[in-house]
Order: sequence, then C-alpha cells, then structure tokens
Amino acid sequence: MRAGQTPLPLGVLISGGGTNLQAMIDAIADGQLAAEIRLVVSNRSDAYGLSRAEQHGIPSAVLPHGGYPSRQAFEAALIRALHERGVELVVLAGFMRLLSPFFIRAFPQRIMNIHPGLLPAFPGLHAQRQALERGVRIAGATVHFVDEEMDHGPIICQAAVPVYPDDTEDSLSARILAQEHRLYPQALRLFAEGRLEVRGRSVLIHDEAHVPDGLLAVPELKAER
Repeated sequence: MRAGQTPLPLGVLISGGGTNLQAMIDAIADGQLAAEIRLVVSNRSDAYGLSRAEQHGIPSAVLPHGGYPSRQAFEAALIRALHERGVELVVLAGFMRLLSPFFIRAFPQRIMNIHPGLLPAFPGLHAQRQALERGVRIAGATVHFVDEEMDHGPIICQAAVPVYPDDTEDSLSARILAQEHRLYPQALRLFAEGRLEVRGRSVLIHDEAHVPDGLLAVPELKAER
C-alpha cells in the first residue's frame, strides 16, 4: 500500500493516557519503525498523552468535540489539522470518538485502529469485560484498518493472551495491553514498508516469511503471570 523509504508521516488520535502512543514513540526512537509522528490530536485537554507528545517535542492539538456545532464540523477541523501536517496514516490510539463516513472517506484505507479483543468477537466498548462474561479461555488484541462500521475493517494482525479463572477486567486488560504495545508498532512497520495489501475483507502481508518475530504468533499460554 505504500512505496518509498522516507519516514511514514503519522497522525495519532488519543483521548487518554497514550500508552500505545508511547510504544510508537519508543519504536521510532529505537529504529524499529521508520515513521515520524507529525501530529498528536486529542479531543480532551486533560489527556496525559498530550504530555507524552510534549516531552518528545511532538506537535499536538486539542480539538474538543463539544466545541463544534456538529460531528461533521468537528471532523472537518480534524481533517484540516492532519492534512496541514502532511499526515499519510491516521492512527487511533485510544481515541474515544466514533468516526463517521465523512472522516473515513478522507483517508481511505489509511486509518488504523487497535482493539482489545480478538475481532470479530467482542466489538465495541469493554471488550475485556465481554470476554470474561462469556467465559472465553483466550482473549487478545487486533490491529485493523478502519471502515465505515465499528470494529469491522480488514484485520492486519492479532495477538492472543490466556484468560485465567481468577482474572478481573483490570488484570485481563493489563495482559492485553502489553501485547498491544508490541503489536501496534509492528503493524505500522508493515504499512511503512509497503507490505500490506487489502483484498476485500482480508489483508495480505507481502513477504510474510520476514514478518517481525512473533507478530502473528500466539503467546505461550502458560506464560508467567
């Protein structure tokens, strides 16, 4: 989906702590991801992820959704801000706003999201709670392209974690989050290297034999707790 060796221009949308944002910052700093975060945008002024951006000299903006007369007006401002920074891929990292078709059509197959569940199971909010309520033995995280339905777009990669009998929503969430921090930068790396191709509902990874180690593997189910 992408050619060239220049750093991938990213726009990261957040609403909270920004731990996945930090994972991206660290991957770039370590030379594991050829990307540049051009802009971090939050719809909440108290999002700690804004402080993370400031600490690393990354431009940021606050666009409070309540300050606009309509969703489209808010999203139009968001699109302008991203375009002004030359953003090529929009990355959702805990952005707690459902994006409309108006926004999605501005970045076709160029919006990526991470979800704390093994899609298509348990879409929407509180995926970890849904998993516990259903009594599943395996949960995990999914990175996918965003389409016009919630948590529905083509799946790029997934990581699985065990669910233990004494798990709480918090303990399961923490185990999944550790995998998110590993998985998301690797998915971005594949995009930056031009190795992802969407074919209908599927994503083809070119040269999959050289996928970063562990990207598609199931972690050891008896891993240390």
